[in-house]
Amino acid sequence: MNGRHPELPRLGGRRPSYRERVAEALRAALIAGELRPGEIHSAPGLAARFGVSATPVREALLDLAKEGLVDTVPNKGFRVTAVSERQLDEYTHIRSLIETPTTVSLAGTADPEDLRALRPVAEEVVTAAVAADLIAYIEADLRFHLGLLRLAGNRHLVEVVRDLRRRSRLYGLTALAEQGRLRASAEEHLEILDALLARDEDAVRAVMERHLGHVRGLWAAP
Repeated sequence: MNGRHPELPRLGGRRPSYRERVAEALRAALIAGELRPGEIHSAPGLAARFGVSATPVREALLDLAKEGLVDTVPNKGFRVTAVSERQLDEYTHIRSLIETPTTVSLAGTADPEDLRALRPVAEEVVTAAVAADLIAYIEADLRFHLGLLRLAGNRHLVEVVRDLRRRSRLYGLTALAEQGRLRASAEEHLEILDALLARDEDAVRAVMERHLGHVRGLWAAP
C-alpha cells in the first residue's frame, strides 16, 4: 500500500478497537483499489503489510465478509468481491439524493463552531492528497462527510451513507495522486466549509454536486 504501512484511522467520537481500526483501513484499501476484485489475501499476508498482528486482521476480514466486501475462501483466505458499474452508479445516485440536500440544509442550521471544528479534518484530506497517501485520504474524507451529516441530527442517515461510501470504488485516485492532481479535489472540502460558514446554500450545492460528480468521473477511472 504505497510502499508503507498506513496509519490506522480514528472513528467517530469514541476510541475504536484495534479490530475496527484495521477494518476501516482495509475498507479504504478496497475503495482505493489497493486490494482489487478477485484477489485472494490471507490475514497473515495483510498483517505483514499493515505492520500488525494477524488476529485483528482476521477479525476485521470476517467483519468485511459479513458486509459482502470480501468472500471467505477455505484454506486460502479472503477474496475481494467485485462491484458492477451499475451498482456503483446506483450507490452514487442514492448518495447524491441524501448528501447534497442534507449538506445544503446545514447552511441554515449548523452551529458555526461545529463547522469550524471540522476544518482540521478537511485539512487532513488535503495533507493526505499532497502526500499521495490514499488510505489516509479516504479515511479523512469519510470522517469529514459523516461529521457534516451528523450535524443534521439523523444517525440513521449517517449509517446509510457510511455503508454506501464503503461500497464505493475509486480506482482513479492512484493516477490523480501520482500526477499531483488530487489536491484540487481535496481542497473542495475546505470550499464546502467556507460556503456553509457563509450561509450560501447555492455555493454549497454547487460544490457538493461537483464533488460527488468525481465519484463516477475523475475518481472512478481505473
